[in-house]
Amino acid sequence: MIRSILTILLLFSVTLAGCSRDPSPGGDDSGTTVGMVFDVGGRGDNSFNDAAYSGLLQARDSLGVGVVYVEPSGEGADREAALRNLAADPDIDLVFGVGLLFSRDIAAVAEEFPETRFVCIDYQHSGDDLPANFSGIVFEDRKGSFLAGAMAGLLTESGTLGFIGGMDSAIIRRFQEGFSAGARHVNPDISLITAYIGMTGSAFTNPARGKELALNQYSRGADIIYQAAGASGLGVIEAARETGMLVIGTDRDQYDLAPGHVLSSIVKGIDRAVFTTVVDDLEGRFRGGEVTVLGLDGRYTDYVYNQDNAELVTPEVHRQLENLREDIISGAITVE
Repeated sequence: MIRSILTILLLFSVTLAGCSRDPSPGGDDSGTTVGMVFDVGGRGDNSFNDAAYSGLLQARDSLGVGVVYVEPSGEGADREAALRNLAADPDIDLVFGVGLLFSRDIAAVAEEFPETRFVCIDYQHSGDDLPANFSGIVFEDRKGSFLAGAMAGLLTESGTLGFIGGMDSAIIRRFQEGFSAGARHVNPDISLITAYIGMTGSAFTNPARGKELALNQYSRGADIIYQAAGASGLGVIEAARETGMLVIGTDRDQYDLAPGHVLSSIVKGIDRAVFTTVVDDLEGRFRGGEVTVLGLDGRYTDYVYNQDNAELVTPEVHRQLENLREDIISGAITVE
């Protein structure tokens, strides 16, 4: 049984709701404690945050580290305070910030706490030099989205596809751009309808709006929608189920949310990235001062093809997607 002690953290008069400490089942065998601050939407989004949490639990169970995690409140305006609070805890050696919204805050906090290592998942690099105790991790989301677009372009019956993003931002725009490029690579006559939930972090936590936008796109002829919207994407998936249409999920395999209607998911190996980063830190190989790109090579960025969706993604389409994947890796196809 996971023992979770709910505490309320106070820092600079900011109350951080949802901080929990999960010791290793056998105690903190490694002598290391890892902290994690989740993105807006928190655990239970069946997407980005849950993938990161899975990696954290794997590190706890396999490596014997203690773990502490903080759920966001509202739009996550307290993320900087949460990072500072974890960094100030002398028992915490490594702190993860989960999501692009941490990019500005976490590098600055890392400079103030040089004895603690920090990692940002989906880091949005400003071009500034990074402190030696900070590591950014990014995924080849544009290339993964290219494969999503190619899949949809090969399988659409209407010739119209949809894209729904969460927060209108540079990273989510990469999903849209890759999806559009992949679809038109295999089918130049494709029509694409695009929409974004909003302009702030709360755009990742509004499944009702996601469903509304998806129903609109399906009514306008889209038969496959690619969603990159965090917890808001749950509404897109529900719309696919209700209308009998298809959706492509993101970050984790989302097939079980609407069996028969989730064509595939573009997955990021966020859980693997978290786990291997903890391993590297324990073994003295922390990669500070740099941004690590995890992509199609090694399948850190990939599309789901298994027994669940094999009837939706035909063997011929799968073969074409694998050829495209190899061409992207080799450089025969350039995805800008």
